[in-house]
Formats: sequence, structure tokens, C-alpha cells
Amino acid sequence: MDKLTQLLAIVGVIAYWLILAAIGIRIVIKRRSIGVSFAWLLIIYFLPFAGIFAYMLFGELNLGKTRASRAKAMFEPYAEWFNKLYSHSSHQPQNQSNYATTISNLCNSQLHIPSLVSNELALQNTPDQILRSIISDIEQAQEQIHMAFYIWHAGGLADEVVQALLDAAQRGVQVRVLLDAAGSRPFFKSALPKKMQQAGIDIRPALQVSPLRMFFRRLDLRLHRKVVVIDNVIGYTGSMNLVDPQYFKQDSGVGQWVDVMVRVTGPVVPVLNCIFAWDWEVETSERVKPEHPTLAQCSPTTSLVQTIPSGPGMPEDVIHQVLLQSLYQAQKRVVITTPYFVPSDNLIDALVTASLRGVDVNIIIPKDNDSIMVKWASSSFFSELLDAGVKIHQFAGGLLHTKSVLMDDEHCLIGTVNIDMRSLWLNFELTLAVDDVQFCQKLAQLQQQYIEQSQTVDIDEWRSRPVYKRFVEQFFYLFSPLL
Repeated sequence: MDKLTQLLAIVGVIAYWLILAAIGIRIVIKRRSIGVSFAWLLIIYFLPFAGIFAYMLFGELNLGKTRASRAKAMFEPYAEWFNKLYSHSSHQPQNQSNYATTISNLCNSQLHIPSLVSNELALQNTPDQILRSIISDIEQAQEQIHMAFYIWHAGGLADEVVQALLDAAQRGVQVRVLLDAAGSRPFFKSALPKKMQQAGIDIRPALQVSPLRMFFRRLDLRLHRKVVVIDNVIGYTGSMNLVDPQYFKQDSGVGQWVDVMVRVTGPVVPVLNCIFAWDWEVETSERVKPEHPTLAQCSPTTSLVQTIPSGPGMPEDVIHQVLLQSLYQAQKRVVITTPYFVPSDNLIDALVTASLRGVDVNIIIPKDNDSIMVKWASSSFFSELLDAGVKIHQFAGGLLHTKSVLMDDEHCLIGTVNIDMRSLWLNFELTLAVDDVQFCQKLAQLQQQYIEQSQTVDIDEWRSRPVYKRFVEQFFYLFSPLL
């Protein structure tokens, strides 16, 4: 019996080290960034069994066999739909700035989605303004409403949105709602989804979470887009979930969430609708994509917008490339707002280089964060940025959740993407690259309001922070590629 026990122990040890070696080799040959590979190697070797289990769950981008095969089959018809946009010559820009040309060329190459002109954009920056605007547009809907959100949380004005949808469904409007199963879990446990379904609203959970599914798909792969499309003529996207901040996470200790949304009309709206259709079909296998893109008539507005979806099924580096290219082209000023700042090494290099060549680089992040790991990991980048002259502003007016990058007060990126690895390489996200001076100046004014409500990090005070804080920062820095 003792010999059998010893033999089993030896076999177990050998099997363990073989598994460890196999995973280590797989991590290396995947050729991801050095930081990501190093972080995973640390985890599997220093947290032996837990590390191996964690890598099996979260180590690789796995959409799941059913969704992956469905997405593969969808690629050709959706690519054909996007290619048809190029035939709408009246919506193609005749004169573009150098910035817009570069971003457009990059997205044409990677996504085959063109920049489109003649859009009208409105920047909305208060919960009341955003939700009441959405409610008003829903009340005017005649044919179709499509909505996709990471979080839908009951209470306050969010319930008025539900009522507006119920009324719309009653008058014959087709309503589809797609919500991330993890982000909207409390909502799905409430009575509202059943009430909506009984009224004829088609509401579905995306990327459902369960103990069984964790072996077939990454549990932290989430639908992070925020999209509203009404009658294929009005669209919304931005950073705000379908929540009333006065009723959302009031006990989190970080204050009220601060967000923006962009209301858009014009040829970009059908593109947003097609992206919703992609997400809906990946999740449900039901095709709701229009056969042909129908674009609004050209308007006197000249807002040029490039739509940039990212996530599984899209080129994996596209939004990261757009961010880098935007920073490289900045000449005078860069302002970034993000709730979660855990950048790649390349982004840090781009920010530092921009500052060293004379660009006024500003980063606005929340002073208090709902993720303690992200807060410490973010701080680990401060020294290098401050030494290069980058200004870091810690917003004290709540959890700043706005995701925006403004270059030279003339060009911007705005949408759902955080400056962290999860947004840049994992989640389903959506960004608008806007080439419109008037819109960007309004964003600049809003960002200035954020700065005025912030505490700017003093480099001398930062250098004199306690040793234990430096240790904690560096500890979480090791895992920053995974946050």
C-alpha cells in the first residue's frame, strides 16, 4: 500500500510538472506582449494549482465553440454589407485632415469600415439629459428599437426607459434588448425582464455565466458596448450604462458615476445598427441585419466619423493601434479621461514621447476607484509619466467613467473603451473617431471642467510617498497586463 501511495505521488508530481511545462510553453509560443506572458508565468509558478486553473479559465481568448463557429460563418455577409458603404459616394469625405486620413486608412485596412461624413453629433454629459433624451426618442419611435448595454440597473430614470419601451412595444414598435449577463445580473433577477417579454420586447442575456460554461469560454469576456439605435436614424453610444447614478452602487464609496453619451444622426447610425445586429446574431443565431445599408440624405453638417468596433471576431489590435496612431499625431495637446488606467508599454512610451516633444499631455482619472487592484496598478505608472512632464489629474467629483481621448482640441476618440488590457484586447467595445472641431471643442470644455474638479498630482509629493506604497504599486504592476 505504501509503495502504491509513493508511486501515485510520484506520478502526480510528474504529471503536475508536465502540465506546468506545457502551459508555460503555450504561454511563450502564443507570442503575446512580454508583460502579459511574464505575468501569467508568475501566476502559474507562484500560485501552482490556482495559477493553472486561472490560466485555463482566463488565459486565452475563447469565445466558445458555438459562438466562434457562428461568428466565422457571419464574417463574409457582414463584410459584404460594410463594403457596400463605399458605394455611397455622397457620404465619403472629399477633404480630410491628416489625422482623419491616417485613422481612416488604418480602419479601412483592418475593419473595412469607411469614415462617413454628414453626421450630426450632440455631446450629452448629465444622467438626466442622457436618459430623458433616450426616453424622448423612444417615445417617437415608429418601427424599431435596438439596445445593447453592459449594465442595466433598475431604479429612477432607468425605470422610465423601461416604461417607454413597454409603451413602444404596445404601439407595434419592434424592440430588441441585448444585455451582458454578468453586468446586468441583478436586473435579470428582477421582475422587469419578464414584464418586458410579456409586452413583446425581445430581451436576451449575452455571454451567460455558469459553472459549466467556464470550461468552454472565458468568463471575463464581456459585452461592454453601449448602443441605442432607433428607427435606424438615431443612435447613441458612449460610456454610460443604462442606470440612474442616484440608484446605482450608492454604497461603493466612490461617489456618483460621471459619464457621457453621444447622440448621433446621419450615415453612422446604420453602421451602429449593423454592429448591434452582429452582436445579436452571435448570441442568438438570429439575423436582423438589413440586407443593404440605407443611409440618410446628406446634411449640411460636416462631422466626419469613423466607427471602430473591437473585440472577438475583429482584428485584435485595432483600437490599440488607433490609440497609438492618435498619440503619435498629436502636435499641441492630449487629454485622456478614463476610469481605469492600466496601459500597455507601447501606450506609456507614446505618452512619454509626446510629452518630451512638447505636447501638453493630461490624464484625468478618478481619485477613488471601485477596483483597488486597478487603483494600485495605475499608480505604478505615475513616476515615469510625471518625470516626462505628463500631468495627472485625480478627479474628486465621483467615479469619472467617461472614456475619451482628445488630440489638439480638434480630433477625438470617444466611446466605451478604457485604457486597460481588458478593453483594448478582450471585451466587445465600440469607439467613435470624430473629426469635428465644434464637437471636440465641447468635449474640451467638459474635460476642463473635470480638471477643475481634480487634484493634480505634485511630482515632489509623489516622490516622497511611503516605501510601502511603492512596494504595493510594484506588486500590482506585475499583474497589470492582466487587469
